[in-house]
Amino acid sequence: MQFKGKLATNEILLDIYLGNNLLTQIGLTKSTTDWEIGGFKNDNKTSILQLTEMEKLISKDSLPNTHSVLISKKGKIIYENYFDGYNANIPHDMRSASKSISSSIVGIAKDKSLFKNVEQSIFDFLPKKYQIHKDSLKTKIDIQSLLTMSSGIDAIDYGINANPKSSATEQNYQRTPDWIEAILKAPMIHKPNTKANYGSANPALLGVAMDSVVSEPLELFIDKFLFQKLGISNYIIQSDLKDKPYFGGGMYLTPKDMLKFGELYLNKGKRKSKRVISKKWVENTFKNYRNLENVVDKNGYGYLWWHNIYQVNEKNIKSIEARGAGGQYIFVIPYLKVVVVITSGNYRNGKTQQPEAILKKYILPYLEN
Repeated sequence: MQFKGKLATNEILLDIYLGNNLLTQIGLTKSTTDWEIGGFKNDNKTSILQLTEMEKLISKDSLPNTHSVLISKKGKIIYENYFDGYNANIPHDMRSASKSISSSIVGIAKDKSLFKNVEQSIFDFLPKKYQIHKDSLKTKIDIQSLLTMSSGIDAIDYGINANPKSSATEQNYQRTPDWIEAILKAPMIHKPNTKANYGSANPALLGVAMDSVVSEPLELFIDKFLFQKLGISNYIIQSDLKDKPYFGGGMYLTPKDMLKFGELYLNKGKRKSKRVISKKWVENTFKNYRNLENVVDKNGYGYLWWHNIYQVNEKNIKSIEARGAGGQYIFVIPYLKVVVVITSGNYRNGKTQQPEAILKKYILPYLEN
C-alpha cells in the first residue's frame, strides 16, 4: 500500500493506493479535542516489579527521552511502562536493533535449506551485474562473515578506524542509486572472518542474498515465517531503493512485540512451545565470534547480536543485545531468564547507550533481589 497526502487550506487530502490503483481519498481535518502529547504519565498499575527510582528520574528528565521500559521473566511481563506520550500500540523505530531480526530471517532460511551453509560466498547469491567485483579476496566474503560484521570490506560506519570517504559506509551508499554496487566497489581492509568492525553494509548484503533464495516476496516470507508465528501484525519494514526489505535496520515494532522477539531467543527458538527457529541456529547466533574493533568497549559479537557484561552486586551478568541508534535495546539475559526492552529518542545528544545504564543501575539490582 502507498499513501500520498496533499495539504489544503483547512484539511489534508490523503490518497490511499494499492499498487498504482487509488482505493480511496480521505479528508483529515483538525481535531477539536485536546490531546496530551508528551510529558510524563505513570500508568503503571499492573506491573509486578516496582521501579520507582527509575520512574522519578525519567519524570525529571534525568534519563531523557526514555519512551518505554518493559521486562519479562520466564515469559511473563513483570514491568511495562510508557513515557513521553508513547503507548503500547505505537510501533517504535528500532533503527539497527532490527539487524537482529534480519539475522533471524537468515536462520529461518537456513533451517528451510534455502541455502547450503553459512560458508557460502556472497557471490553465489548476487545478480550477474555485481560479479565484476569478485576477486580472490572478496569471493571469500561468506554469509557468516556478514552475520558477524567480519566481511573485511571498508564499511566501518563509525568509531575507531572509520573511513568517512568509503563508498561502503551507510551514510555514503544510501546516497547512491545502487547501494550494493557502492558497497562492493569499496576496497577490502581485512581478510574475511578475521576482524570485526560494525557496518550496515554487511547485513545489507545479507538482505540481497535472502531475497535471491526465497520464492515469494521477501517481506511476505518475513511475515509468514516470523511475525505471524510471534503474533506480530502492527509493524513497518523499511525498504531499499528497489522496494526490498532493508536488512541494515529501520523496522518499526511495538515494544511489546520487541519483547516477544527477545523471548523467542531466550527460549532457544520457540514461541509457546512451537518451534520458529532451530535451537542450533540460536546457539550459533549467541556465540561470541570476535570482538568489534571499532567500538570503545570492544564488545563481543554474534550473528548480528551484541555481547555485554554488567557487574551487579559483585556478580558478572551476561547480556546478549539487539541495539539501535538513539537507544533502542532488546536485552536477553539467560542467567535471570529475563528479557528487557527499552526504547528511546536520544539520536543526537550522545546518550544512545543510556539504556545500558538504566539496566545496570535501576533494573538489574531489583531483579537480582
